[in-house]
Amino acid sequence: MHNITTRFAPSPTGFIHVGGVRTALFAWLLAWQKGGTFILRIEDTDKQREVAGAEQHIIKSLQWLGIEWDEGPDKPGPHQPYRQSERLLLYADWAQRLVASGRAYADPYTPAQVAAFREEAKRNKQPFLYRNHRPKNPPKWDGTQPLRFTSSPKAYAWHDEVLGELSAGEDAVDDFILMKSDGYPTYNFCHIVDDSLMDVNLVIRSQEFIASVPKFLNLYEALSVPIPTFATLPYVMAMNGNKKLSKRDGAKDILDYQNEGYLPEAMLNFLATLGWNDGTEQEIFSKEELIKKFSLDKVQKSPARFDEKRLLWLNGQWIRRIDTDDLYNRVQPFLPSSASSYSGTYKREVVALAQGRLKTLADIQAVAASFFEQPVPKPELVLAHKQLSKLSPAVLSSLLAKTQSALQQQADFSIESIQDCLNSLLESTHQKPVILFSLIRLATTWAEYSPDLAPSLALLGKDEVMQRLSKAEKYFDSIV
Repeated sequence: MHNITTRFAPSPTGFIHVGGVRTALFAWLLAWQKGGTFILRIEDTDKQREVAGAEQHIIKSLQWLGIEWDEGPDKPGPHQPYRQSERLLLYADWAQRLVASGRAYADPYTPAQVAAFREEAKRNKQPFLYRNHRPKNPPKWDGTQPLRFTSSPKAYAWHDEVLGELSAGEDAVDDFILMKSDGYPTYNFCHIVDDSLMDVNLVIRSQEFIASVPKFLNLYEALSVPIPTFATLPYVMAMNGNKKLSKRDGAKDILDYQNEGYLPEAMLNFLATLGWNDGTEQEIFSKEELIKKFSLDKVQKSPARFDEKRLLWLNGQWIRRIDTDDLYNRVQPFLPSSASSYSGTYKREVVALAQGRLKTLADIQAVAASFFEQPVPKPELVLAHKQLSKLSPAVLSSLLAKTQSALQQQADFSIESIQDCLNSLLESTHQKPVILFSLIRLATTWAEYSPDLAPSLALLGKDEVMQRLSKAEKYFDSIV
């Protein structure tokens, strides 16, 4: 397709999670790939479910990921306004056109009457179809009653860019509400009006709408507007794979991942490969690569499974890909409070050293804490270590004493000098690295995870290392 116009049209009824953002991402990638237009439209017609601040939250979520729109509430364009609540006169006008052409009628029935119709269909073992109960002489529509579409039932066959050839019988086409009694349109009506007026020619949406497509096709025909190309994305399933990922079942706000130290590059990479791949073994994609390579024909027809472990792995890969200065800036909100008293130069060195150990930015607190504050002995870490837990406190104390003696003799406390000294200690103590190096790491950091040993000792400095080794030796002496 050329001259593509796509859109993302969320409802401000709360935060958006992975499934919704993936839809936005796919629509954005295709528009930008073809030099087309990507529109952000806020579908705020369900006032009872609307959540204060949700619109800005949605915008912030997309901005964090780097998904940019060409037109939207904050970017006026030729199709403004972009909030449906500001387009009510347009919907009323289009509704009147349907009334005038005999394709819409005021619905006079009460909820109790509709319930009775449903019960009748159930007793007769027939599907309930509203069109079987159209009023013979409906009242004039004045906006106080719901306005219902007069469908023209028939079978449909259509092509979907992801799911392929689809079809449905005439029972899938029924009369549905166009305008509610509060003056607001329904999604089924206003999204078609808006897509037509905004020249949207590629509609990407979730699988939950697939059953409604025949009704939409019927309305497109009644309005005499072009039918766009459809692309339906299969569901994103929960981790266990047996149900759709949803807010109700614990799907997280996309910005929760930002607060937990995930990078937008990693999240974008993860979302794009959630049900799509380019046919190769490549797993790490930059934004530029995704724009170049993405295509709907490589989107899988089966549901994608949300794998948070894979997201965590991708995040670690991206942390190692960005340069140290960039990482230093991003990690600032996550540094331990004790880091505030240290120079920027020292903190940069700590971040550079920790970079290879981070899976999230938030990991810096645990990985780097010992570089900014005196660690406290954690005997549980010794007990959890398969090798160290087999040695007596006396043996551990003795190994630390020998380590102090050897390191004290190093006039040059560089990484190379320290590493040579540690290697010599392995020979003189007849210990394996998994024992000696693990013990020294624990004695100087008391952390479950820490950067490479020799660079860590060099950064801490000789005096600090000697002091920490001495404290650890005394600690083990105290429990002999």
